Amino acid sequence: MNRIVILGAAESGVGAAALAKVKGYDVFVSDSGHIAENRRQVLREYNVDWEEGQHSEDLILSAQEIIKSPGIPEDAPIVRKVREAGIPIISEIEFAGRYTDAKMICITGSNGKTTTTSLIYHIFRKAGYNAGLAGNIGRSLALQIAEGKDYDYYIIELSSFQLDNMYEFRANIAILLNITPDHLDRYDGSMQKYTDAKMRIVQNQTEEDAFIYWNDDPVISAELKKYGIRARKCPFSIVKKEGMIGYISDGRYVIEYPTPFNMEQESLSLRGKHNMYNSLAAGIAARISGIGDAALRESLSDFEGVEHRLQKVARVGGVQYINDSKATNVDACWYALDSMTTPTILILGGKDKGNDYNAIKEMVRKKCVGLVYLGADNTKLHEFFDGLGIPVADTHSMKDCVEACRRMAKPGDTVLLSPCCASFDLFRNMEDRGEQFCEQVRKL
Repeated sequence: MNRIVILGAAESGVGAAALAKVKGYDVFVSDSGHIAENRRQVLREYNVDWEEGQHSEDLILSAQEIIKSPGIPEDAPIVRKVREAGIPIISEIEFAGRYTDAKMICITGSNGKTTTTSLIYHIFRKAGYNAGLAGNIGRSLALQIAEGKDYDYYIIELSSFQLDNMYEFRANIAILLNITPDHLDRYDGSMQKYTDAKMRIVQNQTEEDAFIYWNDDPVISAELKKYGIRARKCPFSIVKKEGMIGYISDGRYVIEYPTPFNMEQESLSLRGKHNMYNSLAAGIAARISGIGDAALRESLSDFEGVEHRLQKVARVGGVQYINDSKATNVDACWYALDSMTTPTILILGGKDKGNDYNAIKEMVRKKCVGLVYLGADNTKLHEFFDGLGIPVADTHSMKDCVEACRRMAKPGDTVLLSPCCASFDLFRNMEDRGEQFCEQVRKL
């Protein structure tokens, strides 16, 4: 019996373990930290052996294949030992893809992928399609297949970390929204290594497949020349130009392929320039999949957006508070600031991923009337932004942060949590940061 070892017992790891067990493998799960009780329950249900608080090398290095959770970096000691032993390492998505014939609609990008994935899923479900949601959002693809879910389509959000360990997996529709600096701490500070990971979404595509991408992204444009892409190219742009499959023109949202579709831009539920890109990518994927005019028009009009992404929390004392905790990189913060129409107090900070704040410097100068730093160590933020002459406050908890914003804000201002950074210095994750923000705002 082939032995599979899963490193990490979060959503993807536990799902992979369940599927491997269903498919008759000898399965072992190893997590160097604590395994949450709900994850343990799944492991017990599928009769999977596991350990926590350590990585037992003798049990791990006896595997024929390793499935690594995306959060574990390549330079982790146990990963190095697995590599030295020559044992193949794959991702949960790669493994799960072996056991389903569903069409795969896969979305990646530095920014916008959760919104676009959620919008496509909303469109497909509203159109009556038998579609599942998986990957970096929702439930593990492997667990859904283990449970016998029989979907015709899976809408899958893919991070660069998931793509790193995917080799044979094929996206029937691949969507690449943008490539801007992110997670460079995981890629030896190399933008090219991070870019290479994102471009893996097109590997294994055939002439029967489609590749949807933002035509105006300079990194994508440069990379396309290096690849002999076999899939049908479906570029989109915010403006009408030759060769574009989707664009905005004269206040109308337009898709030209495979059949023409258009609607009033004002009717789109998602606002802001960045959301035009997301809506175009989603609409093209829907049209390629045969979704009709009425269903698409209705879905694009009534989609409610994604939690923690430019989420209006409350208006207190004439001040609007917005939760954009999903903005974990500089580019995402730029888009959030670009959509602000009132004087803004910006909350920045967290675990820095090698950020270059020059990209938002002018936007901060133009839009912000206050800066509140929220992190365990705000030194880099002080060094970069204090010289702009904008009032600043230094905080190390969400309670203190929101109180500092309340003191700084005037009626008519907007307080925007768009931190540019990962959340792991003070919070469990991005969701925890956003939820704590909402909770403190509602106490004001």
